[in-house]
Amino acid sequence: MKTILVISPHPESADTIRAGLDPELYRVIHRVSQEEADPILTQLLVQAVILDLDTDVIQGMWTVDRLHRRLPGVPLIIYTDSRQSDWEEEAFSRGVSHVLSKPIRPRALNALLERLLAQPAPAIQPAARIETQFITQSPPVAPATFAQPHSVLRNFSSILTHSLDADALIRQFLIQLREIVSINRAAVFLRPDAAAAGPGSGDASRQMRSASAIGISPALLEHFHLSLDSGIGQQLLRLGRILRSNSIEASADAESQREFELLGSQVAVPFFDRDSLLGIAVFDTRITGEQLTNAELELIFHLLEQVGLAVRNIRLHDQLATNSDMMTGVLRELNSACVVINRDLQILHANKMARKYFGQTSRAKDKLDFADLPQSLGAKIHQVLRTGAAIAPFKFEPEGSPGTLYNITIVPFHQGDTASPASALLVVDDQTQSEQLRRLELEASNLRMVKTMADRLAHEVGNTMVPISTHQQLLAEKFRDAEFRASLDTALSEGVKRVNRLINQMRFMARDSVASTESIPLAALVEESYQEARKYHPGKTATIKYEHTGKPIMVNADRSSLKHALMEVFINALQANANDPKITVRADVGMNGSNTNALHIEVQDNGAGFTPESTQRAFEPFYTLRNVGLGLGLTVTRKIIETHHGKLEIVNPSEGKAGVVRISLPAEKGR
Repeated sequence: MKTILVISPHPESADTIRAGLDPELYRVIHRVSQEEADPILTQLLVQAVILDLDTDVIQGMWTVDRLHRRLPGVPLIIYTDSRQSDWEEEAFSRGVSHVLSKPIRPRALNALLERLLAQPAPAIQPAARIETQFITQSPPVAPATFAQPHSVLRNFSSILTHSLDADALIRQFLIQLREIVSINRAAVFLRPDAAAAGPGSGDASRQMRSASAIGISPALLEHFHLSLDSGIGQQLLRLGRILRSNSIEASADAESQREFELLGSQVAVPFFDRDSLLGIAVFDTRITGEQLTNAELELIFHLLEQVGLAVRNIRLHDQLATNSDMMTGVLRELNSACVVINRDLQILHANKMARKYFGQTSRAKDKLDFADLPQSLGAKIHQVLRTGAAIAPFKFEPEGSPGTLYNITIVPFHQGDTASPASALLVVDDQTQSEQLRRLELEASNLRMVKTMADRLAHEVGNTMVPISTHQQLLAEKFRDAEFRASLDTALSEGVKRVNRLINQMRFMARDSVASTESIPLAALVEESYQEARKYHPGKTATIKYEHTGKPIMVNADRSSLKHALMEVFINALQANANDPKITVRADVGMNGSNTNALHIEVQDNGAGFTPESTQRAFEPFYTLRNVGLGLGLTVTRKIIETHHGKLEIVNPSEGKAGVVRISLPAEKGR
């Protein structure tokens, strides 16, 4: 595989080149600038360089010079936005192989690289300083001491047997490395897993402790660590390349020298997981006492990169396993039964509550089979797995367990963008106790309602019967008295009215639908209701004003019930100002919240208006601020309006309208 270095300030250019080249033939490494590419250039690891040249030609030519001096035999290709002959000749004279114009054409680039890299490359000589630093200290090694590539790969693959244990994998890697290049001492230091350490780990993620070593005392490594903030770790993080103990950088750093000396090592090699520095490997000479050559260090660098990828994958696996164990623990301890079923109708997971609910017939105590689930639930699970659509939560009463009630939820699990789910989650909540409590609370609420109703009825009927009973006691003695007979007639009339109103309220409260409908002129219905209301408030000064827009309004309703509803509203309005009541009724046809025609009726009195408490509780049964009446007037009115598919509300005083009750009803078709 050939390594192509792309130097470009634009990541998208590198992505285009990477996507256009065959990944089996070329490995593309992207760096933003030539300075960032120095570690790679120092190790002489690239076979071609592609430079994305911006409009700053002078800076570009300077970069070309540095690249040509560093890699005199490596092809150099320039991409530019515009072709300018005045600097193209200068580029070719400085060692540029080709100058291409954007956009990047993958087919042409592939052909060009194939032609350039097929030619035998001249021997590459590193820079003078590096030659002094490496070559003079590494005597040539006989070819027999360096294993053949196929043998290296065959032996290296043996470390994959430890693909789920990072420490064992690194240990096996060092053993194989000793066989390949005959190293004497070696140690690998790893950074801790940041995901496992969690947020707030701080400086701990920059400390590296020994994962494995050969030829170095375990007692030393137990109390020894490297840091990215000083010594060898800091130098490798900054340089991004191999560091020898006698290099200029290491010699100028006392901490690096101390660490090399303590470890008895001569060279430190960084290894990456393609994204970040994962750790550091330190090596001594070969067992013969000879220095490791550049070619051997290059091989070690590449092998360590693969080890780094393996370690990263092991850590990802550990994270997934930890998350899976955590989720399994959460599901296991939930009070709800949780069952995960795959497309083959196999149960992947069932917590202890699921086994408790459905495992009575299972052959194994700790195992739950799909056949153990009730047939009706199994059919719904199969439906979810087949259609990929969730089912709305529903109630389920298991056979053979009367009184038990479950709430069932079935949710599909999709992988990626696939329409068919890979599995489904069945969640079962035991609602038996809560349902029993709900029924008890409902019964208690009904009993409280009955008690309140009995108290109110006794009070109202008692108030009605007092004058009638008084007159009955005096009937034999004063029957011939005309004034007594007139008083008796008034008492009977008032009693009959109050009892009739009470009977009507009870009758309309018990009715859940409209008995019959007819088209009624709203003006006539308002007048009839007002006259009925006046019977309960016979003051002579009361007035009513009916306002409407356009032609007369018709309403389709049950006449008797809607008349009673308006009467209750008018009685409430008359009582708001007992001395001089004035009522205004406004009616119009407009749009409601669902954008359909509606008839709006507003009844406004001239009283003090509703208090905040009254606004909130006006429609509650038996709520009243007066000594007479049951407090059912507006409650009955709302029930009648709702059976007509309408709405009753008290207008908020913040709208500038005090004491206003609004009735909304469906408008008659055609209006």
